[in-house]
Amino acid sequence: MDKKNIFGLSLVVVAVFFVFLGITIVHQLNKSEEVLTNQMDATIMWSENDELTVQDSNHMIYTFLNTGIEADVGSSIHLEYTGVLNRNQNIQDGEIVSYEISPLSYDENGISTDWLDHGIFSNYYILASRKLKDMTLDEKIAQLLLVRYPDKDAVEILKKYQFGGYVFFEKDFKDKMPEEVQGMMAELQDVSKIPILTAVDEEGGSVVRVSSNSKLRSEKFKSSQELYKEGGFDLIKKDTVEKSNLLHRLGINLNLAPVIDVSTNSSDYMYNRSIGQNTEVTSTYAKTVVEASKDLGVSYVLKHFPGYGNNDDTHYDSSVDNRSYEDLLKNDLPPFKSGIESGAEAVLVSHNTVNSIDKSNPASLSPGVHNLLRGEMGFTGIIITDDLAMGAVSSIADVTQKALLAGNDIIITTDYEGSFNAIKDAVQKGTIDENLINKLAFRNIAWKYYKGLMYDTQK
Repeated sequence: MDKKNIFGLSLVVVAVFFVFLGITIVHQLNKSEEVLTNQMDATIMWSENDELTVQDSNHMIYTFLNTGIEADVGSSIHLEYTGVLNRNQNIQDGEIVSYEISPLSYDENGISTDWLDHGIFSNYYILASRKLKDMTLDEKIAQLLLVRYPDKDAVEILKKYQFGGYVFFEKDFKDKMPEEVQGMMAELQDVSKIPILTAVDEEGGSVVRVSSNSKLRSEKFKSSQELYKEGGFDLIKKDTVEKSNLLHRLGINLNLAPVIDVSTNSSDYMYNRSIGQNTEVTSTYAKTVVEASKDLGVSYVLKHFPGYGNNDDTHYDSSVDNRSYEDLLKNDLPPFKSGIESGAEAVLVSHNTVNSIDKSNPASLSPGVHNLLRGEMGFTGIIITDDLAMGAVSSIADVTQKALLAGNDIIITTDYEGSFNAIKDAVQKGTIDENLINKLAFRNIAWKYYKGLMYDTQK
């Protein structure tokens, strides 16, 4: 064979090689794209302004850019999307490539399968579902509100709205004898179709609503720092039991404590309300309080998720947390994890804007923060906002609606009429689906069964 033919044959071989290589690369790219295509069954929470927000069966909330999906809020949807989901990201990088609307499904007890999990209150889901069927929309909305006790007409207001509960402050107990407080609580429960949460911040130290009144306790409950220095965790356990017994006797069933924010710097705003120790000690503190409080008639609330750190007071203005995500995971989240693993029933979320999770929203209004609590922390209980009247969030438009869509179960509010009407208007306009209201009311009622406030027989 002459050189010209050999050269020509070589060119053919090279050309075939590159064609084969090209086909292989294209195949691998297609294969890679297939790997990055995932599926999800979810419920549509929000669809507006070219954004689609959905919640999956694990209560995770994700927002995609809407690529022309035509479906109502509240619809069950099967999505196929590209990329990997990021629970802390406001809008996902991946795209929805296909979707299918699915009918709502129910189990043999008539409970929506979207509501079912193996959560802390799941033994009471059948009872909660039955109770829900007898409730009006207004009554279900009211179950989501934990309202600051009004200065006047508290009984008549509760009789009209049937709130999930009242939060009481120092002024509400001033100069009252124990029997007067008991009578006040009993009168409220008497007009409630569903027993209400009666809540206080009885932290000890500078924040004491009940023991500020010497007629109710001879001296104020000590702060966690004082207790720890005087008698360690044995004294903290004893204090929790005594505090729970007192609150229970008075008719109070929810304590918005303990503060398990990690703070070791005396200049921090939250320092005096914290135990003032490192992550490990604070984690043991959370575990001690939760375990000591069980079966005493009073539930405790871990606060302020995801950890207050050295941030400013959010009662009057916004506060930005610039710590890294790694710092939060290492230093601030372990106490919450410890409390949750010990059986904590509720967690209160702060109004700090945590830049490493969500630069656009305060934690209380951030789906990313709630995804962290439900996902990485494995929390299945009740998520509660800090008071929406606080300066950090009070001027935010549609704040009540945003709080529900972020993943909260209960909203603490001073403006009960504003919060109630905002939710009802959103349902009537279709921006919030009634099925979401049902789901949240269902979980809150299941909690009340778990707490022993309701005693129906489950069969």
